[in-house]
Amino acid sequence: MTVGSQVKTVLASLKNIEATLDILSQKTQDSEAKQVYQQTSQIIHEVKTDMHAQVQILQNEEPQYDT
Repeated sequence: MTVGSQVKTVLASLKNIEATLDILSQKTQDSEAKQVYQQTSQIIHEVKTDMHAQVQILQNEEPQYDT
């Protein structure tokens, strides 16, 4: 598995985590839990955005990692 494919796997995992947190946030009746899910989802979104930028940089600078 190349570095590029590993980074893309991490990005896909982050997307799944974010989606799960959003679903949990919508389903819970506990306002404190809802807030925690939303805050955590926002943090994951920021990390996901950074990872996506890194994928782009990796693909541009190291074409052999483009999978």
